Amino acid sequence: MAKKSKKQQSGGTPATVALTAAGVAYTVHSYDHDPSHPSYGEEAAEAMGVSPDRVFKTLVADVDGTLTVAVVPVSGSLDLKALAAAVGGKRATMADPTLAERTTGYVRGGISPLGQRKRLPTVLDDSATAHPTICVSAGRRGLEVELTPADLAKLTAPVLAPVGRG
Repeated sequence: MAKKSKKQQSGGTPATVALTAAGVAYTVHSYDHDPSHPSYGEEAAEAMGVSPDRVFKTLVADVDGTLTVAVVPVSGSLDLKALAAAVGGKRATMADPTLAERTTGYVRGGISPLGQRKRLPTVLDDSATAHPTICVSAGRRGLEVELTPADLAKLTAPVLAPVGRG
């Protein structure tokens, strides 16, 4: 069952609200975000004491004019060519950060694949299935949710493909 702080009980983020509404079991991990840390994802992994292979970052890319979400391990980077191929596109570039924030409803470093303002096509790196649970942003810096890859897939209907590179 979900562990919830007082903030989540009083509404939470759109991501935790979506998880609760779907009846999905999840655990919230909260930590003090350090704005000077060079990587949001690596900071989360370090703060939680979790392998960076199990912590996934949510990136927004533009694939042939369509904003697309990529969920990849923080231990690596996004392969833009593989992302484009996964959704049948020709070319992918990272989306403008302001457009990504406006479209998802989240701030950079806190973009969650769950509860986005506008549902975008999603690609989940296939390495997620190697873990019993993974962590993704809960919708703000310093807040992660841990859930099974199957539950994340149930809620985001992703294409599963090798889009991360180590």
